[in-house]
Amino acid sequence: MSFAPEPARPHDQAELTAVLLCNLGTPDAPTPSAVRRFLAEFLGDPRVVEIPRPLWWLILHGVILRVRPKQSAARYASIWTPEGSPLTTWTQVLTKRLAGNLGERGHRVTVRSAMRYGAPSIPQVLDELKAAGATRVLVLPLYPQYAASTTASVVDAVLGWSRRIRAVPEFRFVNRFHDDPGYIAAVARRIADHWAANGRADKLVMSFHGIPKRSLTLGDPYHCECLKTARLVSEQLGISANDYLVTFQSRLGRAEWLQPYTEPTLVTLAHQGVRRVDVVCPGFTSDNLETLEEIDQEARTAFLKAGGAEFRYIPCLNDQPDWVRALTALAERHLQGWDTRGGPDARELALRRQRAVDGGAKA
Repeated sequence: MSFAPEPARPHDQAELTAVLLCNLGTPDAPTPSAVRRFLAEFLGDPRVVEIPRPLWWLILHGVILRVRPKQSAARYASIWTPEGSPLTTWTQVLTKRLAGNLGERGHRVTVRSAMRYGAPSIPQVLDELKAAGATRVLVLPLYPQYAASTTASVVDAVLGWSRRIRAVPEFRFVNRFHDDPGYIAAVARRIADHWAANGRADKLVMSFHGIPKRSLTLGDPYHCECLKTARLVSEQLGISANDYLVTFQSRLGRAEWLQPYTEPTLVTLAHQGVRRVDVVCPGFTSDNLETLEEIDQEARTAFLKAGGAEFRYIPCLNDQPDWVRALTALAERHLQGWDTRGGPDARELALRRQRAVDGGAKA
């Protein structure tokens, strides 16, 4: 095995600490060809689909990638903005907000974002950070609840990159923040602000992304962490267990996934006479296809067709100030022990490096 040559770097160059925010990813465009490339990478990850590779390869390439890209492209087109994918836009905004907050608090760190699938990829951004002189990297997946199919997959990508590097940076990983007080307070504040402006619905539905039930039986902690998040948010809001429901969305295939399923639950609520629902997705920190199309379009239509009168979607945290402050505090806790503070000269150097890395240049 050969390793990549180390980038040229002055011996007196100060060590650089970086924070890498990682999100799931998105196609480059709402077109069948772009969606096909994205799905091939996403669904080809053995962390995402845990069935024997030869069998899954035949299903994926023989059926799914022939049929699904056109359908999914239309769904992506329904949420696409002039700036592109909402997930990419919100992740970029959050990255800038976090960089600004950490800088204002005296940390000389570079903050970048990467996507587990699609662009910019985790290996690409790590290459850029290493070229800029990064020797310490805090990897912060934007998944509040840990799951092998999400958080662990980010770890896989980072460690896969490190296998071809001669001088591997020091890494730290944030595995979860499902019960972080700042995150919980930010979610509760998002809901409370919605209620203050619109009044409370008859029922609050907290919809989390689903995973196969088999993952739970094999020991994945995701289900428990979703339930804890919902409980803590409800306590912060001062509501009872009868006031909200936890559901799971985004099923793939015919196997049983975590239940209750979101859309069928909403239909049942409408049949039971529940007239108004508020739906929030605490497992997503940035709005994306699963929130804007699956929930705010498909689930809305299903609820209203079943007899419901009012469906109100509460947006993700996105760049909410409380969330940015919570993320800043979370990063600070995990940066402890690394020398990230310095005087004005050090901070100016960090700012120059941040600009250089943002521009794709070598510092």
